[in-house]
Amino acid sequence: MDNIVITGTGIISSLGAGKEETLKRLRSGQKVIGPIQHIRTKHSDLPAGEVGYSDDQLKELIHYHDEGIITRTSLLARVALREALEEARLNGTGGQRIVFISGNTVGGMEKSEQFYYDFLNNNSRNEYIAMHDCGACTDVIAKEFNGHFSLITTISTACSSAANAIILGANLIKEKRADIVVVGGTECISKFHLNGFNTLMILDKEPCRPFDADRHGLNLGEGAAYLVMEKEGTARQRNVQPVCKLSGYGNACDAFHQTATSPNGEGAFLAMSKALESSGLKPEDIDYINAHGTGTGNNDECEGIAMMRVFGDKMPPVSSTKSYTGHTTSAAGGVESVISILALTHGFIPANLGYKTPIEGHNFKPVDHVIENVTLKHILTNSFGFGGNDSSCIFSAIEEKSVAHAPATGTKNCYIQSAAHISIQQPITDDWFQNPILPAQAYNESLEPDYGKYFSPMAARRMGRLLKRSVATAVEALGQHEIPDAIITGTGLGCIANTEKFLSAMIDNDEDFLQPTYFMQSTHNTISSQVAQHLKCHGYNCTYSHRGTSFDSSLFDAFLQMHSGDIRSALVGGHDEMTPNYFKMLGKIGYWKDGDISPDTLRKADSQGAFSGSCSLNMLLTDHADPDTLCKIEGMEMLYEPDIQDLQAAASRMLQQAGLTVQDLDAVVSGLSGDHDNDAVYNSFTKQMCPEKPVIWYKHIFGESFCASAFGVYAGALCLRHNTIPAHLLYHTSGDISGVKHILVHNHFHNKDHSLILISSCSC
Repeated sequence: MDNIVITGTGIISSLGAGKEETLKRLRSGQKVIGPIQHIRTKHSDLPAGEVGYSDDQLKELIHYHDEGIITRTSLLARVALREALEEARLNGTGGQRIVFISGNTVGGMEKSEQFYYDFLNNNSRNEYIAMHDCGACTDVIAKEFNGHFSLITTISTACSSAANAIILGANLIKEKRADIVVVGGTECISKFHLNGFNTLMILDKEPCRPFDADRHGLNLGEGAAYLVMEKEGTARQRNVQPVCKLSGYGNACDAFHQTATSPNGEGAFLAMSKALESSGLKPEDIDYINAHGTGTGNNDECEGIAMMRVFGDKMPPVSSTKSYTGHTTSAAGGVESVISILALTHGFIPANLGYKTPIEGHNFKPVDHVIENVTLKHILTNSFGFGGNDSSCIFSAIEEKSVAHAPATGTKNCYIQSAAHISIQQPITDDWFQNPILPAQAYNESLEPDYGKYFSPMAARRMGRLLKRSVATAVEALGQHEIPDAIITGTGLGCIANTEKFLSAMIDNDEDFLQPTYFMQSTHNTISSQVAQHLKCHGYNCTYSHRGTSFDSSLFDAFLQMHSGDIRSALVGGHDEMTPNYFKMLGKIGYWKDGDISPDTLRKADSQGAFSGSCSLNMLLTDHADPDTLCKIEGMEMLYEPDIQDLQAAASRMLQQAGLTVQDLDAVVSGLSGDHDNDAVYNSFTKQMCPEKPVIWYKHIFGESFCASAFGVYAGALCLRHNTIPAHLLYHTSGDISGVKHILVHNHFHNKDHSLILISSCSC
């Protein structure tokens, strides 16, 4: 197999802007963590790894002047991205398929927390409303590359986000879905997550001391880092010198607790073991571990136990560089990967600053001073996130020969076995397929089932509504099937109700008397981790938060891994809720219609806006069919800012790979919602690609949400299962249509992010 190599890296953190400053301060052992300066908070005395540039200074670094508003999260990212692109000599003119995957959790929160009541009570800050979600930040970051990315998406798995971006990027290259990937993460410090971590009582009032017996918690940090990855052959063709190679990676779920690690560090142990297995390396081949090492009592003890389980009494040198940078949360996997690569290529091991006393029960001591002039061949770096989302990556020197290992094998089939939903239709059942409820207003709450079937009353009281929906639909979709190999979730907003509760309390109470539960449940990957904990699933776990293609991204990830044979089953979900406040905010920027929302009115599509729905849907994917299987996924494509010719080419390519032509299609599922501009895009594609085919729509009964496309796939799957398209699902009114075998599903968000999914009847 051709090596996956790194040809460019970029970084900004409290150590400085760029690799040169970062390297200098790492080697000096200089402590840079200090008081907070760039955000107004009553907790400014808490030490943090803050980037030493104001927003205006960051703009000057990248010559950002006339592009409109931008958040600090995106500014940090564009500094790091520019450096990575320059080193890799990428300019977008080589005809390669270049993909951008960014990890993020805070999104535009540092502006939302400043202007939250402006959003609600006046129109002075409306331009920042659409900048709140993580996907919006990624879109602004991508503009640094002037529209040359062929696909972008956002991973939000808290502190393992950037590491999971690396894993997805490697899988895209392996499956020949990308020639080059740019992967990493970004995060700025906000009052929201500063106060959130403070309510958990895990912030140290002094510079943190990872792996020290006297540790008292973590210091937050901020920053961004990105890696350019490609096959060695691609780099050779571009005449670019690789920096190092990505030789292994693994992700697993601890499935234990939302914020605590299991006593034996099961998730961490599995992630490191998977990384070693995928690399073909043995534990004794690892020369240095860049540990997650947050400085909290729970993490450091349990990570140490997990490392001991993997490496035994032959522990390689270990250090946590969070003692330099603070915990940069979603950016940590990128920041620490770039630091590991600097150590690999410059022959040194960074110090674990502040360490004095070993932890009782550990058989190792972290490196307490910078070690120079060492030969490093393989470095393992760990990134562990809330909800037990644990990821490990291994970077190796270029001169090291790859260890041959057997590629994954599998049937390479992907079927939708079952699905379950809770929405504005009758929950759990498929009654909507023949007898839908037609909403009468623009704001709609979901209809809830009896949760007593799934939770004890005490457990239910602790869970937000969206979490209850996600677990209930997971249980129903799974049925009597075995625990899946993966749980992959899409959510544009996460548990926005809990986010609002924590945010408003933080503002109203001047950062006092805050509930940690609201903060814990506000992180996007809470949904996926809660499902994993309920099912006791230790497999691959990932969450995508990329606006209107959040679900599509999660389905794409599962499809890729099933196609490669890495997994044989996956629980894939799309989950979003709408609150009265967020509904009001989005209404100000044209998301919703006023007045009549009947199907006839929506068909006219002569005005802006749709009507809202709440989305919670889980579907079980398997590599085999049985008599109850809904349909087969034949192919899937995702594109960023394509023109109509790009979309047609992608659809034709997918049909050809399935042995089909446009004439074989029986219908097209479109996300038509009554929004004039968005519907025009759907209509244009259908008219150009397959003008004579029936059009299936679904948002007139489920409403619009960031994960509404899950219902488009669901509707198409049921049409195939029942061999019928009911009249109420046909956009152009007519009677039922039977004899349905092949359906193309098209989704887009504001004509930026597009997905195409080809599904077929199992009887074909």
